[in-house]
Amino acid sequence: MLRAILLVMIGLLTVSPASAGEGDAAIGTWRNLRDTMHIDIQRCGDSVCGKVVWASDQAIADARRGGTHDLIGTQVFRDFRQDSAGNWRGKVFVPDLNKTLSGTIVLVDRNTLKGTGCLVGRVLCKSKVLVRIG
Repeated sequence: MLRAILLVMIGLLTVSPASAGEGDAAIGTWRNLRDTMHIDIQRCGDSVCGKVVWASDQAIADARRGGTHDLIGTQVFRDFRQDSAGNWRGKVFVPDLNKTLSGTIVLVDRNTLKGTGCLVGRVLCKSKVLVRIG
C-alpha cells in the first residue's frame, strides 16, 4: 500500500508552468487518493522538498517493514529543481522499499499533482495522483 502511495510521489515534482510563479503552486500539503499519507512540500533553499507530516497506521507499518522506522518527519522529496522546460526533477525516497529513486511531478491543476517515479532511468515507472489539503 505504501509502495503505491510513494510511487505516486516518486515523481511528484514535474511542474509544467502554465503561468508565471506556478512553481510555487506546488507548495503546500498534499495527500494521496487513499488518504494514507500527507506530505508537506516546501522550498528548501533553491530546491523543493517534501516531508511526511501524517500517515495512517497501515502506512507506518508498511514503512517499518521496509526499514523506515520513523515515517512521520521523513523527507520523501529531495532536491527537486526546475529544468529548462519548467518541469521539477529530483529524488524520491520510498520508505517501504528503503530506496531513493529519480522522480518528477506535474501540477495538473491548482489542487492536483501527478507524480511519476522510475526505478531505472525512464523505465519501470509508476504514476500516482495527490490532491491538495492545505
